[in-house]
Amino acid sequence: MYSFTDFADAQRRGRSSAGELPIPLGQFPISVLELETPVHAGFPSPAEDFQAQRIDILERLVTHPQATYSMVIRGHSMEGVGIFDGDVVLVDRAVKPAHGQIVVAVVDNEFTCKQLWMRGGRLKLMAANPTFADIVPTEGQTVEVWGVVIASIKQFKC
Repeated sequence: MYSFTDFADAQRRGRSSAGELPIPLGQFPISVLELETPVHAGFPSPAEDFQAQRIDILERLVTHPQATYSMVIRGHSMEGVGIFDGDVVLVDRAVKPAHGQIVVAVVDNEFTCKQLWMRGGRLKLMAANPTFADIVPTEGQTVEVWGVVIASIKQFKC
């Protein structure tokens, strides 16, 4: 059995089937300076003339602050789509899951991050690393699509 749990239902229950909900991001503004000049990934461009303004990162990334959570990825199954061990993903529970999206699901009471495959009423959670098997729900197995990954945040060591 698999299901899509909407945010309102999760709020009423106060938890997902995997335990306590992560903390909503809407409670924590994060502000940084945004330079109003493009950064070229090829040839360098002059950097003397740039302007900066303060922006809220979460305001830029998050559409539904009270339904968006951060989670730390552990493992290597999503490296093919650029999500690596230790990355932080932003998960929006208000977005309706659709075929092809990266989602966080609860499989047998454990969170997992995978690409959602839905066709003809069937569901599969696909790994983005060929060394990991896809998750195809079996008879009696509980799979809950918990939310849609809207961003991945990577922190580099300085």
